[in-house]
Amino acid sequence: MASNRHLGRIIALQTLYEQDFRRSSHDIGFDLQAVLKRNIARYEATVDDTDFIKQLVEGVADSEKELDAILQPLAPEWPIGEIARMDRVILRIGAYELTNDHGVPPTVVINEAVELAKAFGSENSSKFINGVLGTLLRKQNGETVLPVTIGSDASQNATDDTTVPITDITDAADADNDNDEVHDTVTGGTPKGANADSQQPSEESKDTP
Repeated sequence: MASNRHLGRIIALQTLYEQDFRRSSHDIGFDLQAVLKRNIARYEATVDDTDFIKQLVEGVADSEKELDAILQPLAPEWPIGEIARMDRVILRIGAYELTNDHGVPPTVVINEAVELAKAFGSENSSKFINGVLGTLLRKQNGETVLPVTIGSDASQNATDDTTVPITDITDAADADNDNDEVHDTVTGGTPKGANADSQQPSEESKDTP
């Protein structure tokens, strides 16, 4: 079930990434449910917990503003709308899982988000994701935390890597030929890069609305 959930998160990421992209392109014909159904069907032989995927996609989509309001203070120097799109979507998924108890341990939630960032984000995405979500978890636990800021160590609030990364999903995020707009990033292409001298996204990694 662990790898099945991992693939489920990849499918959710595909779907939510496409929503974010097509919305920014003012695509009024975008249908979230249709895209979700298409992406699930692509892996119907592998995925059986489709309720988890639907709950994740719909939950993130329905509570996007609330999630952004939770995330923004954790990395105040990066407006949510300007963070690289892939990082933004992964952060929303992780924040949704951390703030909604679906029986998944928080360390597993963060580890999964970090694995998504390693697979589909830019060079330093995983450290940034780990730092921000680690900050959120410690804040939820009532600990005093420091926000992730420019020049700070993103790992200062990171969680210990207590789970084993799942690596048995091969090409799980390949995109359709009819989805060229998401192909480069969701299939492993590099989004706008992060500064190699920093553990947080650089100015160049911010998306232009």
